[in-house]
Amino acid sequence: MTDMASLQAIVHGRVQGVFFRAYVEELAERLNLKGYVCNRTGGAVEVIAEGEKPKLEKLVEYLKIGPPAARVMEVIATWREYSGGFLSFRVRY
Repeated sequence: MTDMASLQAIVHGRVQGVFFRAYVEELAERLNLKGYVCNRTGGAVEVIAEGEKPKLEKLVEYLKIGPPAARVMEVIATWREYSGGFLSFRVRY
């Protein structure tokens, strides 16, 4: 069985108002990950995702790029134990 993991990623830069959350939601669904993405006070975006660790690592690489209008300056990734607490991946408002 593939290792399951949980990821918290905080993405800094020009990441709000540039369709970043929709970009992350589409990627997470394509990678079969569960969790959510939301804007944070101060202009960052937070991603909480769970699933197979190789797929989460791929998500982190995509987060470093972002959609065309974004300018990602930093991605802070924190790994945690898999909880299985999410049924889908969605944008939180």
